Amino acid sequence: MAGQEFETSEQNTSNRIVVGVDGSESSIQALRWARSLAASTGGSIEAVMVTPVAPAYAWAGAFWGAAPGEPDPDATAEKILTGTVDAAFGAERPNDLELSVTRGGAAEVLVDRSRTARIVVVGSRGHGGFAGLLLGSVSAAVAEHASCPVLVVHGDTVPA
Repeated sequence: MAGQEFETSEQNTSNRIVVGVDGSESSIQALRWARSLAASTGGSIEAVMVTPVAPAYAWAGAFWGAAPGEPDPDATAEKILTGTVDAAFGAERPNDLELSVTRGGAAEVLVDRSRTARIVVVGSRGHGGFAGLLLGSVSAAVAEHASCPVLVVHGDTVPA
């Protein structure tokens, strides 16, 4: 209707870029894309690694090459997250980079974080996917349910 004004709710968004990290090459590329986006927007980056909610005896060694007998999934996740960030950036880490380890389901945590993010960046396939799939279950769920735009990174091309 002409002349009709619509009320808009103020979104509680920041200039934060949330990146799902699982230690895969795909998540390394997602971090690099996030750095490029942050540089062009002045945003900050939150690299999020989600560990499944499972007993420690079931977790140790089951995911991402955790050492047998290492009972602390959070400590293992922190090592993997730090290693992935180091692989993505080396000594040139972005200034406004925050590392976060959270327990839960990866898609659910990233969708929840999307509520206050400018954008979520995820790789197209992580460690949990089947090699023939073009889009992993986490990236598909985040793309479908996020409250903000989602960038699903494919391939190994990194922005300049």
